[in-house]
Amino acid sequence: MRHLDSASEDLGCRRGEFSRKHYGSVELLISSDADGAIQRAGRFRVENGSIDETSDYTPGTWRRTDVHLENPEYHTRWYFKYFLGKVHQNYVGTDAEKNPFFLSVVLSDQNNQRVPQYRAILWRKTVSQPVTGNSIAMNVDRFEKGPREILNPEIQKDLLVLEEQEGSVNFKFGVLYAKDGQLTDDEMFSNESGSETFDKFLNLLGDTICLQGWAGYRGGLDTKNDTTGINSIYTVYQGHELMFHVSTMLPYSKENKQQVERKRHIGNDIVTIVFQEGDDASPSFKPSMIRSHFTHIFALVRYNSQNDSYRLKIFSEESVPLFGPPLPSPPVFTDHQEFRDFLLVKLINGEKATLETPTFAQKRQRTLDMLIRSLYQDLMPDMPKNMLNRRSFSDVLPESPKSARKKEEARQAEFVRVGQALKLKTIVRGDAPTSLVTTGLCRKEPWESQSFCSSFPYDIVCGDSWGQSLLVATDSAGVMLLEDSPTLPPVQVFDKTLIVKQMHVLEPQDLLIARADKGKDARLYVYRLSTLKRGIEERQLVRTKCDSRENKLEKTKGCHLYSINTHHGVELRIVVAIRNKLLLITRKQSRLDCLSSATVTGTTDSPVEDFQYIREICLCDSPVVMALVDGPTGENDHMICVAYRHQFDLINESTGDAYRLHHVDSNRVNFVAAIDVYEDGEAGLLLCYNNICIYKKVCPFNGATPMIQPNTSDFHFSWNQMPNAIVCAFPYILAFTTDSIEIRLVVNGNLVYTAVVPELQLTASRVSVLAIRSYL
Repeated sequence: MRHLDSASEDLGCRRGEFSRKHYGSVELLISSDADGAIQRAGRFRVENGSIDETSDYTPGTWRRTDVHLENPEYHTRWYFKYFLGKVHQNYVGTDAEKNPFFLSVVLSDQNNQRVPQYRAILWRKTVSQPVTGNSIAMNVDRFEKGPREILNPEIQKDLLVLEEQEGSVNFKFGVLYAKDGQLTDDEMFSNESGSETFDKFLNLLGDTICLQGWAGYRGGLDTKNDTTGINSIYTVYQGHELMFHVSTMLPYSKENKQQVERKRHIGNDIVTIVFQEGDDASPSFKPSMIRSHFTHIFALVRYNSQNDSYRLKIFSEESVPLFGPPLPSPPVFTDHQEFRDFLLVKLINGEKATLETPTFAQKRQRTLDMLIRSLYQDLMPDMPKNMLNRRSFSDVLPESPKSARKKEEARQAEFVRVGQALKLKTIVRGDAPTSLVTTGLCRKEPWESQSFCSSFPYDIVCGDSWGQSLLVATDSAGVMLLEDSPTLPPVQVFDKTLIVKQMHVLEPQDLLIARADKGKDARLYVYRLSTLKRGIEERQLVRTKCDSRENKLEKTKGCHLYSINTHHGVELRIVVAIRNKLLLITRKQSRLDCLSSATVTGTTDSPVEDFQYIREICLCDSPVVMALVDGPTGENDHMICVAYRHQFDLINESTGDAYRLHHVDSNRVNFVAAIDVYEDGEAGLLLCYNNICIYKKVCPFNGATPMIQPNTSDFHFSWNQMPNAIVCAFPYILAFTTDSIEIRLVVNGNLVYTAVVPELQLTASRVSVLAIRSYL
């Protein structure tokens, strides 16, 4: 048993914190040149940290754990790293529209965790799609013909060419020096040298290298004849090589006022840093000052000598998808190393996001389509010789049939030899990608695991955290309390006569809610935590099902599912599903009221009387997943999200009216979760099914009826494997599969990390602790 200890102060989805305003608002930016003529009007998203710039700032209060490279797997040369030089299979086929595609599959032990993992790359005209998992389900339309394996080892060279179209794993960024008061690009590009503070900033970014004879990533600079300058700034960050095009290091021409050579490099960089001298009262840089249709992101950096700090502001062209990390509030950095980490991660994520814009994506798609078709045509004449027709598409074997063992071993040996030679040649040539998925910063991540209980002999059905301990329901030994210490033995709270299937520990309300037994005998039980704790401390007899008679919520007989509202500070709401009927229950009394009432009237230890039944709602089918959604006012605008059949519906708690939220276009649906998240005080839902996750904002309409319509903030993404459970741990969303934890950002669904954990089972999720069971 292990738990994941979060460095963030809250591992719940915090109301009001999920806001796209943290990532900037779109503004129309216009500026004029020295003569007053308008330069260029453009729409940019402006990130400037907190809206309230007057708020007190305490250095170090922002969470450094939120700074991560996004989508590391999708920007790693998978074929070069995981396939080339190893035994793997490559297939070719055509889809229903006669578009050719290639498929590469390799079987390996992922991260030496004794977990057999398939990795696959689907090469098609739209995009090359990497997938990993203990089984592979590729999203390919109906095949025109069954894919066939390519025997010729030279196919590896062609697939390397395809992979190079994905974009570089290394990056080139512009760095433009601007003196105080400079407002045009001609002025900025004409600075022959920088200041002492600018040189200090360059030293923070990376190392000064001599370009002549440089053997690393050159970012388009001349390394033979010094035509692009003598020196440059270079660094390696988390496996990515970064070359900076520094304006004052590029060639300067006194005769050329526009400094074409400098603009040729910096103007063709997707991301540019503008280092501007002067204080905050001076006229500030705007993207419209730079005449470039290629640069999509500007990072404005200002240095404050009074407190030795850097201030950051980000401008992103409006077509660029949201990318993190969000700027701290205010965006001031007194720790220079933390500023460097934040800035480099922000720049890398920004360029990755820009490559997803229509302009870049369409260009990449056209090139990839052309190369795939050309490769397919080249293979056609030698089809019989270079294809393996007898081995089916699904028969990806680590070993060949015995009858052909020797011949197959010889073929594999030649295949590996060619692949390793190609890999070595690419490395020697200096074109090998350096990005490493496993490379990370030397700091504690919020998902680092710690041992909770070294050995636990029972299978866990469900659980929840109770203080620093864990309350778990087992399959055969009742309910037990596990202390946060490997040396302390488990304490039995209920014996095996009470079969608990679902539970919530609500410490602020001194309450344990549990759904116990099954079928017609199932009930919802409620207990006071203080009573249970007193029984444990006084070593009273273990409670049985008979001892819980007074703890039953009677109208809940036959329930198969329940859900509670996440934000139950004022009023706890419970919705109970009994087949296709929903029963709404509330508990309005605060714990303080309950204690005073118990003292005066001498009520029992059972909190059953604190609950009241509000109404019943009939559905068209039995729900599989439920979530309560708090309305903005709390006056007849609360909702219930339910999943059944092939759809997610919203149910108005007051009227029982149902509204279609999302229809699932799939023959088989595995509903996983519906999670309430709040953006700018408005309700939103993460709808999770199969390996899909969809974010939908729910806008209240006329105070009661939710307005369900497409929203610009809606987005969706796919998990690499089919999750069994999903937890929102702001700013992350975590998917738990049978052998891995996949961690993405709530704001855009981008992948930040995948942890391999054999035989994984989520037990509980709560503030600062995720408890998981794994067998290592």
